[in-house]
Amino acid sequence: MLTREDLNRARSIRFRVFVKEQNVPREIELDADDLRAVHFLAFIAGRAVGTARVVFNGKQAKVGRMAVLKSFRKKGVGRELLEQSLKLAWKKGVKSIILHAQVPVVGFYGKRGFQCVGRTFMEAGIPHRKMILARESGLNSR
Repeated sequence: MLTREDLNRARSIRFRVFVKEQNVPREIELDADDLRAVHFLAFIAGRAVGTARVVFNGKQAKVGRMAVLKSFRKKGVGRELLEQSLKLAWKKGVKSIILHAQVPVVGFYGKRGFQCVGRTFMEAGIPHRKMILARESGLNSR
């Protein structure tokens, strides 16, 4: 469980990545799901460098707000955050895990077994694809 200080670190990372880098409106970055989500933080040399959250809704989980500080990307931080998120979701007994992937990183999630469903859509002014990973697929269901 994250402390209030850790949650503030996670939000700071999200603001740097989504609001400052990607111009997501500040007012939509924080939402009601923040209060009920399980949040993850990734650290390198004691510094918080990445975050993700999982929101549970019945037998489905949604991974979201995954963000890694620019200078720490391509170092396995996102992969580890996703792995921990999936591990928690499967442990809680969900049947499927969804996420809304920004189009440029669809391949990142695809390599981990997620499949695109539906058409590209705009979220916060950024093109996204809904992706799903079902337990029945046997992928990442450890």
